[in-house]
Amino acid sequence: QVQLVESGGGLVQPGGSLRLSCVTSGFTFGSQWMYWLRQAPGKGLEWVSGIGTSLGVTSYADSVKGRFTISRDNAKNTVYLQMNSLQSEDTAVYYCAKDRMGVTKGRGTQVTVSS
Repeated sequence: QVQLVESGGGLVQPGGSLRLSCVTSGFTFGSQWMYWLRQAPGKGLEWVSGIGTSLGVTSYADSVKGRFTISRDNAKNTVYLQMNSLQSEDTAVYYCAKDRMGVTKGRGTQVTVSS
């Protein structure tokens, strides 16, 4: 069955960086757009970024543009999210997903930005 397992979250100070990973299985990863979503405390699920099947095709929410970078390794069935210049507003549970709405997503990894 489809599995998506996120890792790499943690506690980081404002201005710091984290790299999230999502290992997938159970579907043809290389032919699938992949997404990162997040859910902050008390808020709904928010789309963060997406990456297409072709190299270089990426998209970002305005709130993370210029700070976050999505990438993928099709040989490892893995998608990444490099997060730089983290702010307190980035505190959330981060999910990787097969669809932009997050119908099929992992269990998430907690990112907390705090001094």
